[in-house]
Amino acid sequence: MPQFTVEFFEDTNGESPVEDFLLSLDIKMRAKLLGLLQILQEKGNLLREPYSKHINDGIFEIRGKVGSDITRVLYFFYYDKKIILTNGFIKKTDKTPVNEVKLAKIRRKAYLDRMK
Repeated sequence: MPQFTVEFFEDTNGESPVEDFLLSLDIKMRAKLLGLLQILQEKGNLLREPYSKHINDGIFEIRGKVGSDITRVLYFFYYDKKIILTNGFIKKTDKTPVNEVKLAKIRRKAYLDRMK
């Protein structure tokens, strides 16, 4: 079965917010998330909890935890087995912050508009 391709969302300036977020993390958390992204690339839409969870409206999260630190990266699936990473955050509450999900949807719309 062919692997999925994981891509970082890029804004109109060519900057990648998720890449910047990953680089800002401490080395253990970054290693954890990069390992999870590798698993996501292999399993794609078959990856489930505790690693990945559907949030709503086609937005998913990859879930990293090191000690008591919890980090999430939001993403969506696109044609040809592409996974687009939209944004990442350090989780401080029980629920995924609504503004992070909104941001993922805004970036998904921007990505889809560019692909037309």
